[in-house]
Amino acid sequence: MGAYILRRLFMLIPVLIGMSLITFSIIHLIPGNPAQTILGEQATPQAIEQLEEQLGLNEPYLVQYGKYMAGLVQGDLGTSLRTNSPVTEEIWPFLAATIELTIFAMIFAIIVGVNAGIISAWKQNSIFDYSAMIIALIGVSMPIFWLGLMQQWIFAQELGWLPAFGRNNPRDPIETITHFYLLDTLLQGNMDQFWTALRHLILPGIALGTIPMAIIARMTRSSMLEVLRSDYIRTVEAKGIAQMSVVYRHGFKNAVIPVLTVVGLQTGTLLGGAILTETIFSWPGVGRYVFDAIGNRDYPVIQSGILVIAFMFVMINLIVDLLYSYVDPRIKY
Repeated sequence: MGAYILRRLFMLIPVLIGMSLITFSIIHLIPGNPAQTILGEQATPQAIEQLEEQLGLNEPYLVQYGKYMAGLVQGDLGTSLRTNSPVTEEIWPFLAATIELTIFAMIFAIIVGVNAGIISAWKQNSIFDYSAMIIALIGVSMPIFWLGLMQQWIFAQELGWLPAFGRNNPRDPIETITHFYLLDTLLQGNMDQFWTALRHLILPGIALGTIPMAIIARMTRSSMLEVLRSDYIRTVEAKGIAQMSVVYRHGFKNAVIPVLTVVGLQTGTLLGGAILTETIFSWPGVGRYVFDAIGNRDYPVIQSGILVIAFMFVMINLIVDLLYSYVDPRIKY
């Protein structure tokens, strides 16, 4: 196991180098001049040229890439061209917001999707089965921006149950420790702020988790149907074991591998693809952070944001691979 983990970690190096090279190349092909964007349309050519020299934007492509990689090896993600702040310090609050939102969305997706898929397979061709699969199909097909707007209209505007924007009440700011608001409020013992932060999570979390929930439900149902038709399940049922135990303890345990794969892929996808949800709900996540950086031609922020998301995606896949052997001891690395 240890050798496998080390081998996968070493494989991560060329993946990240390739990702950084591709990202660096594509970003430098984006039309527009960062110096022009920073100084504004009225800037003189002399001022633009001076700022380009100051930021190193007039240096050859390979020199710029070499400096970026040299800093990356030392843990330096560069300095934002727009704010002149280190990206390493600037990106963390945004990344923490996206991670917190993604975890909440995946918890919702797993709890609802897995149980819906199990019960649909258990009660195949029942009203519940047909209803759950229709809802799953709608969930996969439904645009996130439409669902988010409908949630805001119904639950925030009409009913007034939940807040529609942001991570917390701006009139009662949370004192950050880790920038995970739920964790920070618990560490400080402030339950009022905890419930406020949790209420802000519900609408964007459900909107973001709807598509993964539908995919997980369909995959769970498909995998469970195959397992429930196997001989050993019929043997377990013949022993008189309770049906609930047969389905959840014996059936799902052997059907979980494909579900784990889908959960890992969807988690990685949400980390990098939550920009629509973050925009609709004014959620200060890494997706919006990178999107704003693209508009400002902020090269270091764009490169670092994409690289961090790629790193997390690969690490999630590694964790899922390791969980395989824990769930099914027959799998050896």
